[in-house]
Amino acid sequence: MRFVLLGAGVCGLSLLVVHGQAGVPSSLPLPVLVVVAGAAGLAAWWARRSWWPLAAVGAVTYAWLVMWPPLLVASYHAGRTQTRSRDVVAYLGGCLVVCGISAVVSEWQEFETAGPGNALVMALGVVGLPFALGLLVRARRELQKRVEHEQVMRAEQARAQERARIAREMHDVVAHRVSLIVLHAGGLEVRAADEETVRTAAMIGGIGREALADLRDVLGVLRSSKTDDQPPPTLSDLDGLLDQSRALGIAVTRHDEGEIRPVEAAVERTAYRVIQEALTNVHKHAGDARTDVRIRYGPEELEVEVRNQAPTAPRQELPGAGWGLVGLRERVELLGGTLRTSAEGGGGFLVRARIPAALPVTVDRRPA
Repeated sequence: MRFVLLGAGVCGLSLLVVHGQAGVPSSLPLPVLVVVAGAAGLAAWWARRSWWPLAAVGAVTYAWLVMWPPLLVASYHAGRTQTRSRDVVAYLGGCLVVCGISAVVSEWQEFETAGPGNALVMALGVVGLPFALGLLVRARRELQKRVEHEQVMRAEQARAQERARIAREMHDVVAHRVSLIVLHAGGLEVRAADEETVRTAAMIGGIGREALADLRDVLGVLRSSKTDDQPPPTLSDLDGLLDQSRALGIAVTRHDEGEIRPVEAAVERTAYRVIQEALTNVHKHAGDARTDVRIRYGPEELEVEVRNQAPTAPRQELPGAGWGLVGLRERVELLGGTLRTSAEGGGGFLVRARIPAALPVTVDRRPA
């Protein structure tokens, strides 16, 4: 559309020039002038692909009829799109020749543009200034692209450095502590006298080794900045998570309500993370408390509820960063859902999340 308007503008302005309203009047018949102006407009429209036809039409019509609009537009496009210095010099040299021929023709036809001063002014106004404006526009465009590219590169470099720093800290601190847990569990398994202690130590060692494997995968992602090829867990993997909690002595019961049906992958991943974080908090703060995991399939939403009773015996709480539920609430709200956490009478605790089964259009559905 932009070049259609440009072609129409060049055609109309060229007619005004050859009629004398904006230039030197011509004695040619009106149909001939309309055809010439139409050719100039068509060449201007074609400038979106190549500006050379417009330059050729502009050179001929300027030398023949002192019709300056096509040459002016061609000079601007040449400055804006031409990058090779050889082509730039060739274009400017050709324009000077055209202006000289126009001065000779104008003197022969006794036009008012025959004087050297008028020819110089016309050359500057029709060729020089538009060409310089095109060069300025191209330089600003290239500078803007360069600045944007540098900003993107700096941001990527900063992200890579931060990811590398996090990976180093996780490797130096977390991986070291988990490795110690696995080693002590292995030693306890070897030295323990009763069978129950041996099983517990073996289970702790197995969970620790799984944690090290998961940590190694996370560190690999942080260092390589690539997405994980392994699919994230969903509700189909929930039984394995519950079995791990049962192996630690927690009586976990799963309840599925409503018509079980597939929902959005992002919804299932978030529901899984809600249950995982809630069970982690039970391990930290409630020990062997009886826990109920309830999944309700509603017509428009998926509701996940994790309710634990009071622990049967006091236990020392494990340390935590305190950001688990905060990040979980942000993740649920990102999908348009709500997360409620509350303490209940008798020392129990409730975590309940309601997530729409159909995601909004604006939600980013990339793997978590």
